[in-house]
Amino acid sequence: MKKLRYISVLLLTFVLASCEDTVKVDLDTADPRLVIDAGIEWKKGTTGKEQTVRLTTTTDYYDRELPPVSGAMVSVAAETGEIFDFEEDPGTGIYRCTDFVPVIGTNYTLTVVVEGETYTATEQLVAVPEITAMEYAEDAGFLGDAIEVRGYYQDDPDTENYYLTGFSSHVLPYVEYSVNDDSFTQGNLVYDIFTHEDLDTGSEVTMNLYGISKRFYNYMSLIIQSSEGNPFGVPASSIKGNILNTTNENNYPYGYFRLSETTDRSVTVE
Repeated sequence: MKKLRYISVLLLTFVLASCEDTVKVDLDTADPRLVIDAGIEWKKGTTGKEQTVRLTTTTDYYDRELPPVSGAMVSVAAETGEIFDFEEDPGTGIYRCTDFVPVIGTNYTLTVVVEGETYTATEQLVAVPEITAMEYAEDAGFLGDAIEVRGYYQDDPDTENYYLTGFSSHVLPYVEYSVNDDSFTQGNLVYDIFTHEDLDTGSEVTMNLYGISKRFYNYMSLIIQSSEGNPFGVPASSIKGNILNTTNENNYPYGYFRLSETTDRSVTVE
């Protein structure tokens, strides 16, 4: 299992953690590049009608905010012919749709038109199993004094499956994400593990599970590998998603268009 702690699934490449002591160094600044945060998520038990796409640009190393991109035309088209338009909250770079229709196994195509250039990507909406149980043990770790939380789900034996898991808790500044597949667990009851030195009585831990495509699994694996400081890994700044600029291929964007069914469950340490 590959793990990563960060605040956003798709902006991981562009937000950098700060240090306690900061030393500013003059750095060459590349031209801004479009960042498309387009994660369509259908939570089990909801209609999935409300969806958002966020458009920003890359910026200087020391800037803490990503500049929003306004005035774009954003839509998602289903292979069945329906087109869902996303309207911007003025000046925010956040584009919303309130009538989206999610259908498992359907291919959807994202289209973003901004400043005379068109960006597109196609992905399939991937199903996810229920989280069947959450439990914790208070005698985990090498010394038997750590608290370990487990979330269980049943893998589908008839398909090749890929998952994104996010654990959140008051002991974390950001969500801790991991990706895994069923290469060695197909058809089995699977569990993901979360532990942290600050977990204690009263701590609540929430697990979010997402069905993802193989391509997004590979993309996130590269992001995680890069974040862990692997000297043989791919630099984060060179990791491209699945979104293409069909007007000018050299002006490619960052980000990824994905569609996931999601579910969540929580447990409190008592």
